[in-house]
Amino acid sequence: MEAPIIGLDLGSAAIKVVFVSDGHIIWRGLTQTAPGQANAAKKLIEDGAIQLGLDSGLHMRVFSTGYGKKLFEEAEKKVDEITANALGIFRLSEGMARTVINIGGQDLKIIILNDRGRVVDFKMNDKCAAGTGRFFELIARLLDTPIDDLDRLSASSTVELEINSTCVVFAESEIISLMARGVRKEDILKALHTSIARRVVGLLGRNSAAPGAVYIDGGSAKNCALIAAIRDELMTDVFVLEAPQYTVAYGATLA
Repeated sequence: MEAPIIGLDLGSAAIKVVFVSDGHIIWRGLTQTAPGQANAAKKLIEDGAIQLGLDSGLHMRVFSTGYGKKLFEEAEKKVDEITANALGIFRLSEGMARTVINIGGQDLKIIILNDRGRVVDFKMNDKCAAGTGRFFELIARLLDTPIDDLDRLSASSTVELEINSTCVVFAESEIISLMARGVRKEDILKALHTSIARRVVGLLGRNSAAPGAVYIDGGSAKNCALIAAIRDELMTDVFVLEAPQYTVAYGATLA
């Protein structure tokens, strides 16, 4: 096998690796971000090479991106994560994506693309963790619920409930108060997803009616209740790729 190109996304919540050959992802893997990111990335790359049966002496080019991209010194190229996200989503959507909502571990990004996949506008909410992966981790702990169950429980709610704050600190206080009043966790979760969706649409602002397809990626894109809430707020279809958390790593290989 010809040496694949490796895309490495050193994110704030997870480290993602993809092996790409002829433009196709042939292996992908991730591990949680922790101290010693470079060593964790190396171990993940080694695991991929072993599972693919690659010769240990084979030279493989590594393109890094994400918050920790500079920590992996062996990377041949360090790619800006906005560029990587745009390239990855445009290629994987077969040129359909125009608006990208990236819900990361600690921030929320909005990227607007033209019909050639170039970034024409960009917004980022990095001053508040509301709606990010870290936010959902906090909510899961507060409600003593596995994070993978949040969307399922939210979907079972039939009660209209308002949560006024999506600030992590104030939302925590509001959730504790609701729990003390005996409000079901299902209803709290549905209200949270709706509130976060409104925040996403608010960040989109004038671009909320951007032409073309809307794609959501990042780890939180696997939360079906959140996707449904964003779709309802936008009043348009939204799309999620098969493995939305790997879009940026894949895009790095295209830079």
